[in-house]
Amino acid sequence: MLEHRFNGPPFTIGVEEELMILEADGFGLAHEIEAILAAVPPEFEGQVKPELMQSVLEIATKPCRNVQEAGEQLRGLRRAVSGVAEERGLLLAAIGTHPFALWEEQRIVERERYRELVGELGFIARQELIFGTHVHVAIEGPDKAVYVADGIRRYLPLLLALSANSPFWRGEDTGMMSARTPVFRAFPRVGIPPHYGTWEIYSHRVEQMMRGGAIEDYTYLWWDVRPHPNFGTVETRVFDQQTRLDYTISLAALTISLAHRMSALYDSGQPLVEYPTELVDDNKVRAALRGMEGNLIDFWRGEQVPAEEMARRLLEELADDAAELGCTAELQGIQQLLEGHTGARRQLREYERDPDLRSLMRQVVEASRA
Repeated sequence: MLEHRFNGPPFTIGVEEELMILEADGFGLAHEIEAILAAVPPEFEGQVKPELMQSVLEIATKPCRNVQEAGEQLRGLRRAVSGVAEERGLLLAAIGTHPFALWEEQRIVERERYRELVGELGFIARQELIFGTHVHVAIEGPDKAVYVADGIRRYLPLLLALSANSPFWRGEDTGMMSARTPVFRAFPRVGIPPHYGTWEIYSHRVEQMMRGGAIEDYTYLWWDVRPHPNFGTVETRVFDQQTRLDYTISLAALTISLAHRMSALYDSGQPLVEYPTELVDDNKVRAALRGMEGNLIDFWRGEQVPAEEMARRLLEELADDAAELGCTAELQGIQQLLEGHTGARRQLREYERDPDLRSLMRQVVEASRA
């Protein structure tokens, strides 16, 4: 079976954010990742990284003891990279898609993994001009990690709806709350993962793909939630990138509280229901289209309910978990996302006031400052 590091301590947390690099004049994307990487202060070494395209950078916390520490690290990282960018006449912004950029004009990062990826996937990879947030939660024990990932799987559409922050694509209002979702959907091994059940089954299926030459290793499985054996975490990857840092922190609190609840259910011997992938995926499409303003299928009741109702119920269920983890205040930030303040809705309101996407990007840049 695959080697792993699911050996604790449990419920440490790490967060990764993908930010866009902008020209100060006009707010178009700038191919300047290498210049920024070369100037990152030494204390942030290894925490600022390239992504597929030269107009994208990733910031990543170290493993943190709690949500508050993760928030402090993210704040420091956002400030540091923003300072480096501004010293070079550039800006940074946090959003799920750039409203008017064209993928055809982007340059691929000069790194072997990314060159090989574009060589293999071509158009599918070159159009991936999207920005997301990933939350890692440490879990003790490989079978428990698979159980937690399987448990979070059911909630992925709701997590997407809460984080929706990408209504614009290529200069158009898409009519979606998360246009990032269908763009990434073109990739293989993305979206709603299989229900694996046990570490043995997960290991067997990953090794089968590796033997067949489909993937080099498990990191080429880009599911919306996945075990990360090398880090010893369960990584939730479904989120659109948040503009306001406070919302990233609130979504991290929701994720770790949900992982804590699933871990407790595992410890109590509670079996998980294997919800059909097609039902979970149908919910995900609904979430991408309407965000928190639409309906999702409630599997327990067998009917559609408002996404807001489903989210409020989940917050109530996770209140004790958040209290035990010390992130009650951060979790309460989700309430603002339930009251018409998702990133997508804020973007659309701003565009209604002033239908100029460059003006919108000016607002996004300001709101992205830590």
